[in-house]
This record gives sequence, structure tokens and C-alpha cells, in this order.
Amino acid sequence: MSKKELKTNAMRMLDREKIPYIYETYDCGTFTDGIHVADQLGLPHGQVYKTLVTVGKTGAHYVFVIPIASEIDFKKAARAVGEKSVEMLPLKDLTKVTGYVRGGCTSIGMKKQFPTVIQADAETLDQIYISGGKLGMQLRLSPRDLQKVTGAAFADVTAEESLDG
Repeated sequence: MSKKELKTNAMRMLDREKIPYIYETYDCGTFTDGIHVADQLGLPHGQVYKTLVTVGKTGAHYVFVIPIASEIDFKKAARAVGEKSVEMLPLKDLTKVTGYVRGGCTSIGMKKQFPTVIQADAETLDQIYISGGKLGMQLRLSPRDLQKVTGAAFADVTAEESLDG
């Protein structure tokens, strides 16, 4: 197989913007949560981020990129995007809205670029891992480059009970 066949829409966007990244693949037939993916690849949990897609009270969609072991704080998330409230996008709508499947959803290269927020702690990291745009693929890149390609803001949007570690 040629390397070209491995390219996801997210990778093509990063290439077009000349943003450096490294991708890793892993065996995955169905959705696996981020903690299992990190463990399978031997990655530090604190550097692996998940992509959550929400819908605001206004009906607008918002994307949040947070550490895999954290939970989103919906009040903080709503404040970060100027909404009264946000809630998770129903799973049945994920592919229709983003073009991605659960477990392969990434903030880069969705059908439409939605307002995106990256958890503030990521700003202190050199590299983070995010989904590569399909099941079985992770991308490693700088949080600043992720911010650049998605037009994201950094904000604290996670629940407080997450532990440092």
C-alpha cells in the first residue's frame, strides 16, 4: 500500500498548512476510549487529548479538546464560547455534523470549522496527541500548531476533580 492511502483529511490540512506532526497507528476495529488508546500506544495520559463536539442553546456547534482523563465542565465550556449552555452533540449526529466517527473525531478538518477550545493546560505542553481523523490513528503535534490550524482558543473547560498525574 502506498503511504498516500493513509492520509486523513486532518493530515492533508496539516500538510497544506506546513504544520509538522507525527502519526501513529494502532489496531482498532471499533470505538476505544482515549485511556485504552494511550495505554495501547504507551503514551502519557496527560498528553493525550480527546475531541468533544457540543451544541449550544443557540443551536451552534462547538468543539472542545480536553485531556482523556478529564471531564468537560459544561458551565465553563458555555462561558468560554459565549453560550448560555452547551450539551454533548447526540452521537447519532456526530458523523453528519463533523464527517468523523466516534473515536476518530478530531478538531482538524471537520466538514465545517466550528469554534474550538483547547483545555488551557495544553498550552504548557510541547506536544499533545489527538485523534488522526479515523479509528486507529493518533497525531502528535504542538498545541500551538493545533490552535493555529483550528483557530482555537485556550480556556479552562474541564471539571476540577481531575488529578495531576
